[in-house]
Amino acid sequence: MAYDQNNIFAKILRGEIPCKKVYEDDHVLAFEDIAPKRPVHVLVIPKGPYEDATTFAAEASDVEQAALWKAVGLIVKQTGVDKTGYRIISNTGEHGHQEVPHLHLHILGGSSCGPMVKAG
Repeated sequence: MAYDQNNIFAKILRGEIPCKKVYEDDHVLAFEDIAPKRPVHVLVIPKGPYEDATTFAAEASDVEQAALWKAVGLIVKQTGVDKTGYRIISNTGEHGHQEVPHLHLHILGGSSCGPMVKAG
């Protein structure tokens, strides 16, 4: 499946849709979620055209992969959730309920994130 250049995160990366930036470097953009589920809800995306974690792991350079996780470490410290705990979520595919076909990590914190997953 070809990467969709018109997904919302691709448009944000091109500056066509504004975002409230939390962090940016050559390989990563992080911004506040427009519908936060916790007091801290930041989306972290690679700037490259990667649909999900599977394509990112297979196709992203070592530099891009390191930059993504370095950004996560910086953001959790910047937001203070490193002190109280946080959850990182990446939904992939239909069963994972991925809504945007661009790899994105949700960093959630600032209050309890509750149990991991409901049984069923």
